[in-house]
Amino acid sequence: MTWGPALLAPNRTRFALWAPALGALTLEIDGRDPLAMTAGEDGWFSVEAECGAGTRYRFRLPDGTAVPDPASRRQDGDVHGWSIVTDPNGYAWQAAEWSGRPWLEAAILECHSGVAGGFAGVAAMLPQAAETGFTAIELMPVAAFGGTRNWGYDGVLPYAPASAYGDPDALKALVDRAHGQGTMMFLDVVYNHFGPDGNYLSAYAPDFFKADADTPWGGAIDFSREPVARFFIDNAIYWLREFRFDGLRFDAVHAIADDAFLDRMAAEIRAALPDRHIHLVLENEHNDAARLEGDYDAQWNDDFHNVLHVLLTDEAHGYYADFAQQPAEKLARCLGEGFIYQGQGSPNQKGKPRGTPSGHLPPFRFVSFLQNHDQIGNRALGERLTVLAGADRLRAANGLLLLCPQVPLAFMGDDIGSQTPFLFFTDFHDELADAVREGRRGEFAHFPGFSDPALREKIPDPNAVSTFEASRPVPGPEAQSWRALYKDLLALRHARIVPDLAKSKPLGAEVIGDKAVIARWQLGEAVLTLALNLGDAPVAMDPVEGEVLTTIGIGHTDAGLMPASFCAWWQQ
Repeated sequence: MTWGPALLAPNRTRFALWAPALGALTLEIDGRDPLAMTAGEDGWFSVEAECGAGTRYRFRLPDGTAVPDPASRRQDGDVHGWSIVTDPNGYAWQAAEWSGRPWLEAAILECHSGVAGGFAGVAAMLPQAAETGFTAIELMPVAAFGGTRNWGYDGVLPYAPASAYGDPDALKALVDRAHGQGTMMFLDVVYNHFGPDGNYLSAYAPDFFKADADTPWGGAIDFSREPVARFFIDNAIYWLREFRFDGLRFDAVHAIADDAFLDRMAAEIRAALPDRHIHLVLENEHNDAARLEGDYDAQWNDDFHNVLHVLLTDEAHGYYADFAQQPAEKLARCLGEGFIYQGQGSPNQKGKPRGTPSGHLPPFRFVSFLQNHDQIGNRALGERLTVLAGADRLRAANGLLLLCPQVPLAFMGDDIGSQTPFLFFTDFHDELADAVREGRRGEFAHFPGFSDPALREKIPDPNAVSTFEASRPVPGPEAQSWRALYKDLLALRHARIVPDLAKSKPLGAEVIGDKAVIARWQLGEAVLTLALNLGDAPVAMDPVEGEVLTTIGIGHTDAGLMPASFCAWWQQ
């Protein structure tokens, strides 16, 4: 059996649900008499009905509780309400021949569909993103969640696009339009937990979860059970096949804690879609290099962001404490070897080792970024680096981001110098809303500036509509110059870095000042050299032979690499 409704004919649908805790189950179709479902093997219930696309349905448990289909393809509004049968072949694709682009061409812009104005709003962003030089848009999770506002990591119906953003055809139209202009579309998916509002699985399938384990966000999922593994593997293939996404970013796989499942999922995805460029990217705090030696393309490299944030802001609290000591040395390690933590003890983990050696991996196995939803939104006030760091230094750091052979990712608003915050927002109610609000404020009790409870009260309420509205990116006062910087650097990347990226390997990196590094990579027959100085004084460095590709700031003079400067050289 497989999860979710299967359209067998235009007017006939099979419904199935894994409910091993139940002895009976009923299907309710809106406006019709209930249908008893047939119990099969291994806890599955199924029934066929004379109905087609557009039919509203739900399941009724023996205790009288009505629940949506956990594999619902579309909801009639709220996640607590009716599920709707859809036709997987009902959308008429315009860019039907699109087969994708190679991973090495990726320059990614992460986007939240809600603050962009829904799927139609993201579609309106596509021409400017392509003109700037982004080749991929990555959507934060779109799976249906409780309420109308959420980051997406509280999803409870992983197959149903959130109705607040648009219906499934609107999402397909977004992907279609992107492909029509040559832009890849990636989707962030959450397979490590379910959100707290609208998850009914425990009522009929408690075996979906481990009895003796939890994640920081809820019950730990038991991937060793075949129906559970199938739920998520089929979900990944569903987004890639039916919606034609070009790749997936798997959120916090360290909380999945099942490498065998991760490897199986990637292998099945590759087997299911052999004729397209499909890109699979991990978020993994464990810095596990082994996962990047098989079917996964890359991992988000939090280390890159964390150490550059320290160099740009001098912040040393929270997770930045792991990068506060000798940050230039850590940045050199990141540029030369990928991960910074490759088995060393982490102060935030009380000395517990984190990571495995990664120096043997090519640089394109890492996705680097200066900002993303997490590093902005996890701040109490959601400040961007345009507010926290000097503009000159931030421009220089962007030079490193966009020309480094690691794959670059920017967050929506970065390319227009936005100074508006990106805050943590939800749409919970009653006791859950109170718990989230107070929990959010309690998180920052030990952070500088928030030890006083009165100051913590100024942290925006995640459930307030104003918090969501304040998170829409607005062009900053120097938007045109930021857009020009991104456009010039990405054009340079596509022209000079990308063609030889497949044959790239690091040649080492070294510290040349308290906040300055120089790094080199072999790219085919050429050598790329990048130098960055985020300090307040010039730093001495040996002359670099070759063509100067670009300079940000004053750059390199007889006095050395000047403050707030970035230089790139190309030696053939």
